[in-house]
Amino acid sequence: MRESREKTRHGAILYDADVLAQVSDATFAAGAWDAAVPVTGTFKSAGRGNTLFLSKGPSEFVLRRYLRGGLVRRMVRGHYFWLGENASRGFAEFRLLAKLRARGLPVPVPAAARYIRRGPFYTADIITVRIPGIRSLSDRLTVSEADLHFWQQLGAGICRFHHAGVYHADLNVSNVQVDDGDALWLLDFDRGRLLPPGPWQQKNLARFHRSLRKLRQFNPAVHYSEKDWNQFLKGYFDASRLA
Repeated sequence: MRESREKTRHGAILYDADVLAQVSDATFAAGAWDAAVPVTGTFKSAGRGNTLFLSKGPSEFVLRRYLRGGLVRRMVRGHYFWLGENASRGFAEFRLLAKLRARGLPVPVPAAARYIRRGPFYTADIITVRIPGIRSLSDRLTVSEADLHFWQQLGAGICRFHHAGVYHADLNVSNVQVDDGDALWLLDFDRGRLLPPGPWQQKNLARFHRSLRKLRQFNPAVHYSEKDWNQFLKGYFDASRLA
């Protein structure tokens, strides 16, 4: 990782010079790439329509624009109050991902992050290296049933993040993803932090559990039951005792 910073007309870009040799505002525009394809998926796994797959030659990336959720998005969909460069959404997530990668955790490689400031507000984007063959847990469970080993390994994987003090602000069936070998990857660390052990870990698990239940309500044919959740918890707590 060679963290570099490029000043722009209305903001700045933080990037890894080992991944992208040059950056500009054009880097965050679809037209600068050979191909730019919207991410699709089941159960909102494409996010809020703010994510693109990018490619240039053999290199593939993911561009995500930061957008608000909930009722506030109707008023200020992609604008945030300016609290300083280091607190900007993209810069904070870029640096958190770099730390997690350095610890060997399965997260995307951060390539570049940008903010554009206008008065007391700013907008932000982040580009990460695309992980080959991954898909959201919601997509995975829609296709086929997962065995006990899958759920136990998934629980152990989440425990690994928690043991490292990684707080994921939106742990759900879209941001929990698996590759072709069913290995866990976590995406979208907006508002993520490193924290000491505490009640947040149990709340994180509860949030993920609600997401699985909601997926089941959304699609009754999905391959998930409470027995699977029990196996997930077994994997989590077995890994916790060994940590």
